[in-house]
Amino acid sequence: MPPSAFRETVRQTIMAVKRDYYELLGVERNAPEDDIRKAFRKLAFQYHPDRNPDPDATERFKEINEAYEVLSDTDKRAAYDRYGHDAPQAVFGRGAEGFDFGLGDIFEAFFGGTATGARQAPEKGQALHYGVSLTLEEAAAGVEKEIPVTRIEYCGECQGTGAKSGTQPVRCQQCNGTGQIRRVQANVFGRFTNVTTCPQCRGEGRVITDPCPKCKGAGRERKHITVPVKIPPGVASGMQVRVRGEGNAGHRGGPSGDLFVSIEVQEHAVFRREGDDILYDLDINFAQAALGVEMDVPTLDGNTKLKIPSGTQGGAVFRLRQKGMPHVNDRGRGDELVTVAVVTPDTLSKEQRLLFEKLAESLGKGKAKTGRSRS
Repeated sequence: MPPSAFRETVRQTIMAVKRDYYELLGVERNAPEDDIRKAFRKLAFQYHPDRNPDPDATERFKEINEAYEVLSDTDKRAAYDRYGHDAPQAVFGRGAEGFDFGLGDIFEAFFGGTATGARQAPEKGQALHYGVSLTLEEAAAGVEKEIPVTRIEYCGECQGTGAKSGTQPVRCQQCNGTGQIRRVQANVFGRFTNVTTCPQCRGEGRVITDPCPKCKGAGRERKHITVPVKIPPGVASGMQVRVRGEGNAGHRGGPSGDLFVSIEVQEHAVFRREGDDILYDLDINFAQAALGVEMDVPTLDGNTKLKIPSGTQGGAVFRLRQKGMPHVNDRGRGDELVTVAVVTPDTLSKEQRLLFEKLAESLGKGKAKTGRSRS
């Protein structure tokens, strides 16, 4: 087969499988330009490869682009209506190969460009986080602590303007003080405005021509200070105290951030804590348990009297009401729970042994308890 005949056969095969442009866009042959444009918008969103992971979407997108390029041009559309896909190459040009239409272009065409160029508003400063360690007594009573803090403050030399003393920032000439650059663009959908952040002033709307020598135009500086923090009674490990306005300075006149102080309460040598209750273990001897006794018991408020009745057994618990930790931000306190342990002496003097022997003889031999049958 001659080369020219082969090329013609290939061309006819391609033309036979190419879909009708009107069918591709889903419009009538007499559809007005607006209907063709709307149809293309819808299909472009549906089949753009950046949005549609289907492997066939890329090829379909190319076909849609090719159809729109022809039908949106008056001369090309007229030639297509007359000759179909056999229209001369000179009329149609390169079709989809010369048509570059990204997803970003579609979004800009629909929504008028990005809105990232809005002049930046005042912004609150960042919060700071520090920790403090307290004794159990400090946690119970409440305390004021001086917390060493390193934070960002407005420059003391320029008062945060960033400009040298005696000068002021000036309006940005590139954006005329708006912080935005607007560009009008024309594409297949019409004319649209694209808004971006001004590169000269970075959205501030003003520029510093003579910067402050202390902060180099930043308007802010790092300082080491101490912040007095009032810690309320009753706090526990893991709690936080918030001090408003003691964090980093804000941006563009915004308020300062907050300071958060995390609490850690140290373990106590005598007491244990369970919620807002305080636990204490009290050792007594056999005689005190048998006869009863009144003893001084330590509490968070100092010693207090506790009466142990006669015949008290080991493991007995006595409650000292309102002797525990204060309830945070509320009235009242927890209790102190005193657990009694009857201690057996590990060494005895000769006199003590004689006394215990006489006591044992007077008490008689103990008998093992036996369970009764529940028949």
